[in-house]
Amino acid sequence: MGFTKPDLPQVDPHTFLQLPLMERMRILALHWAEHGFGSPRMVHTVYIVKLLVLYVLGGVLVATLTSNLPAFWHVSQWWNQPIVYQKVILWTVLLETIGIAGSWGPLAGKVKPMTGGILFWARPGTIRLRPWTWVPGTAGNRRNRLDVGLYAALLISLVVALAFPGVHSDSLSAVVPGNTSGLVRPALLIAPIVLLILNGLRDKTIFLGARGEQYLPALIFFTVLPFVDMIIALKLLILVVWVGAGVSKFGKHFSHVVPPMVSNSPSVPFTWLKRAHYRDFPRDLRPSRVADLMAHVGGTTIEVVVPLVLFFSTNKWLTLAAVAVMVIFHLFIVSTFPLAVPLEWNVLFAYATVFLFLGFPNWKGYALTDISAPWLAVLLIAALLVFPILGNFRPDKVSFLPSMRQYAGNWASAVWAFAPGAEGKLDGVTRTAKNQVDQFVEFGYEPEWAEVTMQLTTAWRTMHSQGRGLFSVLLKNLPDIDTRTVREAEFSCNSLIGFNFGDGHLHNEDMIAAVQQEAGFEPGELVVVWVESQAWGSGVQHYKVIDAALGVTERGTWRVADAVAEQPWLPNGPIPLTVTWTAAAGTPGEPDHVVSEQDRRGHGARA
Repeated sequence: MGFTKPDLPQVDPHTFLQLPLMERMRILALHWAEHGFGSPRMVHTVYIVKLLVLYVLGGVLVATLTSNLPAFWHVSQWWNQPIVYQKVILWTVLLETIGIAGSWGPLAGKVKPMTGGILFWARPGTIRLRPWTWVPGTAGNRRNRLDVGLYAALLISLVVALAFPGVHSDSLSAVVPGNTSGLVRPALLIAPIVLLILNGLRDKTIFLGARGEQYLPALIFFTVLPFVDMIIALKLLILVVWVGAGVSKFGKHFSHVVPPMVSNSPSVPFTWLKRAHYRDFPRDLRPSRVADLMAHVGGTTIEVVVPLVLFFSTNKWLTLAAVAVMVIFHLFIVSTFPLAVPLEWNVLFAYATVFLFLGFPNWKGYALTDISAPWLAVLLIAALLVFPILGNFRPDKVSFLPSMRQYAGNWASAVWAFAPGAEGKLDGVTRTAKNQVDQFVEFGYEPEWAEVTMQLTTAWRTMHSQGRGLFSVLLKNLPDIDTRTVREAEFSCNSLIGFNFGDGHLHNEDMIAAVQQEAGFEPGELVVVWVESQAWGSGVQHYKVIDAALGVTERGTWRVADAVAEQPWLPNGPIPLTVTWTAAAGTPGEPDHVVSEQDRRGHGARA
């Protein structure tokens, strides 16, 4: 991997693109295992500069200059100031809402332009996705002047809250008598709270893009709670995020996330170490014991046990050790440059760990037992747990972000299969970006290499648990699959709505219907295979086949155990599928068809 040159697969692109689909996936999965996405080091350097200069330095400058605090280099005089923490949260929400924090740049599929967000959300006519059809005043799937006005008002309200100095707080002065910077004026936070909700009711993309599931509760705590209760509530919030994410990693999915994530990390320079995360490279790309250890000790255990230690510990040295573990944990995630690139979020959580648990430790009056009223503790815990519990039992009802399934590998996801030449019809959709393959060409790639690069992201999907199922459905339903253009839905999604973060709910049948209004695909020209996350207590995942012109044409399930037992390139053909409904049959009921061993023969790549 060079500084300016990508690490491309060692293939002749013209010959490669003539191969059967699953053979291409095999070659590219093996390439990913050793090289990841192969981005030039320049790309990672740009992300690091953005993170350190725009986010860290910019955020600290804004927080200190507007709060009458010493210059940013006097870290000891501002790191534990409550108004700095409040303004860092506001700064993060502002950057996320603009679209220049997470889900930004080439690693998120945004090449030219590198920004989605504001370029889509401030433009009338672009696609918007309402979360609930029953909410009055939200009908339609296109942005209008009202939507643009609400979005602009949200940005302005965040800037105003950042710009004004703090005000005196009696509850703060009672426990920190020497504080002079105060807190953000609560009245200034009402507008961002209300506008974030209103924007979210009109378009869930903006709410999720702003990471409203985590920052909205924090803004509410800043506004309505006295200081000690506010700190305890913020500790509860970060505890729920950590433990929720850790618990979501139980099961069969997360071990399949770690190997491709480590393979993509520029901080892991040794090929042997990347290969060690696979069971028997290049023959078997299922997770190795090393990957299982990384996933369920380095990941699950740390995210569940250490946060609980932090939350309940009254021992200074134990707390200090736990803080160090969580800071290292989040910095490790930054070093891997995950494809959704939530770098700012991880740096914020590293700072939040230090601020909340060392700046205001339990042994100084900020433990759960110090809350002003027991009923408030019960209310906060119940409110913070509603969406994680509901979302894991009913993933079809709640996005994986409020469900706290970050990085879990148990995601709603999809692949899109275009008939030859049909992908170009997406150019008829009102948006601010072209298809990624065209973005790569404009960036300087030869067209064939741009296509190979796009297929590399599709191969990345096959390396995850749900990829085996998605491609099995493709093979079963599309005899002409080898002639089609198959795309990872996350990348297609972000070129159409300006954001992607691993949430398949952003490109379900509602989004496909919105695309169809302008693209006008003929039946069979765009076929989408979409799958929901696995629910707690279930051993299956539920999939849909969506024809852009016809709507949902098939529903069914596959067993997660069958999916994780196969190789990414399906050398044994499709995994067993149970079809529970088809448009031709018209009524749900007993399974219509189960893919048999005979059906499985003749599909997939050679081992």
